[in-house]
Amino acid sequence: VQLQASGGGLVQAGGSLRLSCAASGRTFRNYDMGWFRQAPEKEREFVAAIRWSSGSTYYADSNKGRFTISRDNAKNTVYLQIDSLKPEDTAVYYCAAEGRYGFRRRPDDYDYWGQGTQVTVSS
Repeated sequence: VQLQASGGGLVQAGGSLRLSCAASGRTFRNYDMGWFRQAPEKEREFVAAIRWSSGSTYYADSNKGRFTISRDNAKNTVYLQIDSLKPEDTAVYYCAAEGRYGFRRRPDDYDYWGQGTQVTVSS
């Protein structure tokens, strides 16, 4: 099982990024795919997730409006679009998969993790 995150980089405040998470090694159709982020010296926090089968999405309350999660079934890839980037969005962004409960926001509930992609927003 492999989750490969990509798309991070250095951007100016106000810019946009689209992160990708390519999934392989098993069928994730019955899984929720989530995005988390972790800033230096902070705990890993939930950003957004999508139910692969239905496309239903849920977001952290603080992220609604600027973050959009989506998936491409044909490419087995989940995306996170981030608009109006702010310096406080600077973090390593991780994708993860959870197949036991559904609609979970805790990192401990997720079974599989990608390696992370760095997002740095300059002011």
